[in-house]
Amino acid sequence: MDAAPAGRRPRGCGRGRTGEPGAATMNARMPPQHPSHDAPALITGGAGFIGTNLATRLLESGRRVVVLDNLSRPGVEANAHWLWHRFGDRVEIQVGDVRDAERVRGLVANASEVFHFAAQVAVTSSLIDPRNDFDVNLGGTLNVLEAMRALEAPPSLVFTSTNKVYGALDDIALERAGDRYAPRDDALGEAGVDESRPLDFHSPYGCSKGGADQYVLDYARSFGLPAALFRMSCIYGPHQCGNEDQGWVAHFLRRALAREPITLYGDGRQVRDILFVEDLADAFVRCQARMHELAGRAFNMGGGPSNALSLREVLDVIAGLTGRVPRIEYGPWRVGDQRWYVSDTRAFRRATGWAPSVAARDGIGRLHDWLLETTMPPRVHAPAPATSRTHAA
Repeated sequence: MDAAPAGRRPRGCGRGRTGEPGAATMNARMPPQHPSHDAPALITGGAGFIGTNLATRLLESGRRVVVLDNLSRPGVEANAHWLWHRFGDRVEIQVGDVRDAERVRGLVANASEVFHFAAQVAVTSSLIDPRNDFDVNLGGTLNVLEAMRALEAPPSLVFTSTNKVYGALDDIALERAGDRYAPRDDALGEAGVDESRPLDFHSPYGCSKGGADQYVLDYARSFGLPAALFRMSCIYGPHQCGNEDQGWVAHFLRRALAREPITLYGDGRQVRDILFVEDLADAFVRCQARMHELAGRAFNMGGGPSNALSLREVLDVIAGLTGRVPRIEYGPWRVGDQRWYVSDTRAFRRATGWAPSVAARDGIGRLHDWLLETTMPPRVHAPAPATSRTHAA
């Protein structure tokens, strides 16, 4: 790759300059060929929060990585710059869209393994534009699967699905336990939701991700593709540009550090098991390493019961870190919002030996410190900020 621009170092989740890295490097096409053992890993949506952390893990281990990303979400361009500046020509940034079937075919044909993260990620956006949500999440995933199916020796695939495929979980009887909801079924509370839970797609986002989830599993079954997936709970950590629709832990921290109000949908007692992104990257690597055993399987992935916190409890942790109680406002319950969701990760633990290593409160502290190091201070004379809204993912 071309040398990095002198003095240019991306910070936080700000936008970089359009067109960098060089267009010739970022948009180069590679001739189709079967993947070899030294071929790069392909990460679709690889300049996003999760993709950036996984790319870092792979690159630091000596792997080569190709990132496909359309750079459409705020912050991902800065992540692409960060990867490029840190790893140089060991990472190739391809500016493109997973809906471009031809581009996807060429990249998949040259990959040793594929991590498919590219997605429309917000329930709210799916309600506004269901067609776009469908095209990206279901159409884009089908492009990846068809590119694999066309190959005699396809690369292995890990796909990121979501806990939203289980719907609102309204049938789970809950009770208030201080600042959180808890299941009345003690066994469920101790273990979490496992993969035997019936699917119940709710919202266009739930339908598109759920449909993609089922396509991945069926292509593994019908065509023998080496593919597995994670139904993920809430992931958080460095390089996360949290906003009102997605990435609520980072969003809460950013608002609190800027002394801006935080709006909770519902009463804030919703519970999620949060997982630090480095632990997720470890799970991805373990899944690919054992794909010969795990192909065709779906795994619930999150921090598990030991890392389950309510929104109110996360705000308490943030107050301890910042020395200030965040200003809270409340909004109505969101459609399909799960009042309690905790992943039962025992199936993946049994299969690979994986377990989270970063406790929730420690991880929130690490994200807090990263934000302090990389985020510019608020503008002194900025107008009073509008109230932000969020919900648990």
